[in-house]
Amino acid sequence: MRQESDVEQTIGQYADMVKHICFVYMKNESDTEDVFQDVFLKYALFSEPFQSEEHKKAWLIRVTVNRCKDLLRSFFRTHTCSLEEAAAMADGRDPDLSHVLEAVLKLPHKYRIIIYLHYYEGYSAVEIAGILHKKVNTIYTHLSRAKAELKNMLGGDDGETDDT
Repeated sequence: MRQESDVEQTIGQYADMVKHICFVYMKNESDTEDVFQDVFLKYALFSEPFQSEEHKKAWLIRVTVNRCKDLLRSFFRTHTCSLEEAAAMADGRDPDLSHVLEAVLKLPHKYRIIIYLHYYEGYSAVEIAGILHKKVNTIYTHLSRAKAELKNMLGGDDGETDDT
């Protein structure tokens, strides 16, 4: 079991990242909070040392993704989130960001987490492949397809180049 100060420091450092990943998967605040608590409880009870901060961050991402998948597969889970609820979480932000969030949440499940890790957390395709235990080319393909879908949904063709 970890020291309370270590758990508090880790929550302070990674809370936003874990919540964002949870929300990308779960699409509602209550399930996000449930998974968030489960992840940090698991961290508090996990006594093995990490090799580095990057290792700890990757572990937290993996545990978060796995817990979200478990909850999504759960027999008892009822899916009651609408896109309006998702948009409500973005209230107070730039209206364009709310529009983008809605578009991201409309993406197929397999693309949402990759988009989040790449654009919000700054991971490369190679790093995402390692975290999600997928082939690098699969990640590149999913990124490309997700960007194409977002471009179609948002109606944009600004002449931007593909920077995957």
